[in-house]
Amino acid sequence: MLGFIKNIFHGNKLNALRARAAAITALEPEVQQLSDEALREESAKLKAAAGGGTPLDDMLPRAFALSREAARRTLGQRPYDVQLMGGMVLHEGGIAEMMTGEGKTLAAVAPAYLNALAGRGVHVVTVNEYLARRDAVWMGQIYRALGLTVACLVPNAAYLYDPAYKVPAESEKKNGGEGESTLLDKERDATGSFLVQQEFLRPITRREAYLADVTYGTNHEFGFDYLRDNLSYSLFDQVQSARGSNYYAIIDEVDSILIDEARTPLIIAAPDTESSEYYKTFTRVVRDLQPETHYTVDEKTKSVSIINEGIEKVEVMLGVRDLYGPQNLRLVHYLEESLKAKALFHRDKDYVVKNGEIVLVDEFTGRLLHGRRYSGGLHQAIEAKESVPVQQESKTYARVSIQNYFRLYKKLAGMTGTAQTSAEEFHKVYGMEVSSIPPNKPFVRKDLADVIYKTAPARWEAVAKEIRARHEKGQPVLVGTTSIAKNELLSGFLQREHVPHEVLNAKNNEHEGAIIAQAGRAGAVTVATNMAGRGVDIILGGNPQDPEQSRRVCELGGLHVVGTERHEARRIDNQLRGRAGRQGDPGSSRFYLSLEDDLLRVFGGEMIKNLMTRFDLPEDQPIEAGIVSKAVAQAQAKVEGATFDMRKHLLEYDDVLNKQRSAVYARRQEIMESMNKGELTKLVFEAAEGHAKMLVPQGLAEDAEFADEAKEVLKKSLEEAGIFSPTTYNLQPTTYKSVKDLMTKRSLEASADPQTLGRMLNILDLLWMNHLEDLEALNESIGLRAYAQKDPLVEYRHEAHRLFRSFWVNFNAWIFLNVFRLAKAANSKEQIVNRELPVVPKPLSPNGSQLMANVKVGRNDPCPCGSGKKYKKCHGA
Repeated sequence: MLGFIKNIFHGNKLNALRARAAAITALEPEVQQLSDEALREESAKLKAAAGGGTPLDDMLPRAFALSREAARRTLGQRPYDVQLMGGMVLHEGGIAEMMTGEGKTLAAVAPAYLNALAGRGVHVVTVNEYLARRDAVWMGQIYRALGLTVACLVPNAAYLYDPAYKVPAESEKKNGGEGESTLLDKERDATGSFLVQQEFLRPITRREAYLADVTYGTNHEFGFDYLRDNLSYSLFDQVQSARGSNYYAIIDEVDSILIDEARTPLIIAAPDTESSEYYKTFTRVVRDLQPETHYTVDEKTKSVSIINEGIEKVEVMLGVRDLYGPQNLRLVHYLEESLKAKALFHRDKDYVVKNGEIVLVDEFTGRLLHGRRYSGGLHQAIEAKESVPVQQESKTYARVSIQNYFRLYKKLAGMTGTAQTSAEEFHKVYGMEVSSIPPNKPFVRKDLADVIYKTAPARWEAVAKEIRARHEKGQPVLVGTTSIAKNELLSGFLQREHVPHEVLNAKNNEHEGAIIAQAGRAGAVTVATNMAGRGVDIILGGNPQDPEQSRRVCELGGLHVVGTERHEARRIDNQLRGRAGRQGDPGSSRFYLSLEDDLLRVFGGEMIKNLMTRFDLPEDQPIEAGIVSKAVAQAQAKVEGATFDMRKHLLEYDDVLNKQRSAVYARRQEIMESMNKGELTKLVFEAAEGHAKMLVPQGLAEDAEFADEAKEVLKKSLEEAGIFSPTTYNLQPTTYKSVKDLMTKRSLEASADPQTLGRMLNILDLLWMNHLEDLEALNESIGLRAYAQKDPLVEYRHEAHRLFRSFWVNFNAWIFLNVFRLAKAANSKEQIVNRELPVVPKPLSPNGSQLMANVKVGRNDPCPCGSGKKYKKCHGA
């Protein structure tokens, strides 16, 4: 019944979208009469109207009509009505599900253009930097024809699309000329419709890139810029906030970014201390531990637990009496990470060893994640396991989850070929509705029934023979695998069958994009990890300029896609299938499974175990049983539910951190902007007053006198902090009002010291860094509360809130105890190094100790005495 109602609503929405598309088409004759200059003038009128407050919805038909005409003139491509419909869904902040080959890249231009008219930067998020460059050049032609600027972000660089820009020749560069070498081949892109040239991308600053009307880039580039902005010490160093807060983002392959990568946080870290030899020691220790005998592995939750027998063995090997005693908690950390590295992370599946380094492999795309490292010591444990140099452990300076970064945008939209299977998650987590856009041409691909074998070797043999048969008749075949190791395994089978083929492991996006585009040539066999070349269309025949080749491949049945294993998520399977049958082309797909596949072995349950023994068939004979297909569907649904729950669970924990991060970053930005707004005095006073309230007798009116004893203690405390001096000020701290007056006067003087702002930012960053460390430790240990019949999430929220209160108490205390005294020293021409923590050589006096009694200080927080040391190594020792 619910599905029936949803279909009615979806049908009504499609009808409404079609009606608006018809209204846009009705404007076409008028718009086509405009000259190129008149087209830009019409665009300028719309921009002025948007600036004057005209709602974007009212301007949509004309803006979309202008965008369509600009695309026709610049690219020779007139967006179909279904592409305009997809663009409308994107403008509304929804997800447009459009089949592969339906032109999602072009569909995103109209809504990006419309929203850019409001004068706020629009971000278009791609899955890799190759696509960011490509789309900035390709789609940049449309935006430029409409009078808008387009930029793209790539690691360590930014570019503006400028068709007049040419890279200086090598000889000019050697003579001091600017520019850089060609990064992309000057050949036809996979679409065959334009040239990707580095000459069109003029190097600019990242700040300038964000000032462009439309900015293309990967999710990591946008996310890390957000974190770096909140670590900068100057407003001029901030890049993303150049146009203000995040306004509108369109995410290409939205399921890959917002779901597949949702559990991977973006982290900025730096080396902390030299990695301990303990990682190597514990690698040798766990090598002797046996599964089930010494530890257990839960493949469903991807966790490992050492049992009593294992603990006893480790204690004997290390000569330790009580491994889990308080004094040995660090050893437990090394043990647990080393055990994870052994039992859960496998070479050529989760990572590869390349040039003496561990390089992670994206489990969804198969791509190598250069520069990415596991946190919490796991990466070091894997390095020790593989006998490569163990790098330094790192300390986290800033972090944000993909989920919470994109929830910062006022409006968020996305497009993909596969979203309906995750519609519930998109709605619950991001508030985004999925709309399925019909194809421009009838869909004719044939999705054949799964072929299931008893063993994995039998499956690989069958796959190789199927590929050879199709290759011999000239039909192109694209094969998707789930890992680099299985890519290479299948390659070996194909070599034995004498089938020439390309093997792609998602290591080089540009190179692989070109190969994937050619996977539709007659007789071509391409073996790739499931997501290699994602975002690139496969052209039947391989050359859009040769219709005869395309016709021949169509007669052979089009592209045939072979899946060698079901993925845990149906979306990934559907994405692989979607490489065939684009734009009404013929095509087919089939998956080859075995009962030994991880999905069925781990999640198939009793049904699969029974099948393993029930069928006494030859290994090369497939199992013809509907019950197996049913078991596959149930297993995938079970995994999807479990992973959704896991992401939702992680988000609930991360939301706690997110609220705290938002508060800290907002205060940090206030401090950054306070010099410009003249508000630094107010911020210094508020922080100092927060601590002063803890020192004065409670319950007294502001003008009530303190008792004599309290007066003396407070006077000495204020003198220690540099707020009061009997020789300098006539005002005596006898009432709370007089204390406030003293602090107001000193706050004004302190804010005049140019180094005060830097000190405040420095201490805020240091405290936040330590707070992140404390929260990470809390997160790791909070699960134990469940044994006491307590909800770990409730406990985590409570403890995190307590830590955050302590965070602000310590910040206020530091301001009170140091800023005034240091500002006074600076005014006395004493040398103080900018951006370094202040060092006070003398220990706390008895009065200072009295002051300390009122401050709740974390062990890893800076000591309030101002020594610059952590509390545990100073007055907490």
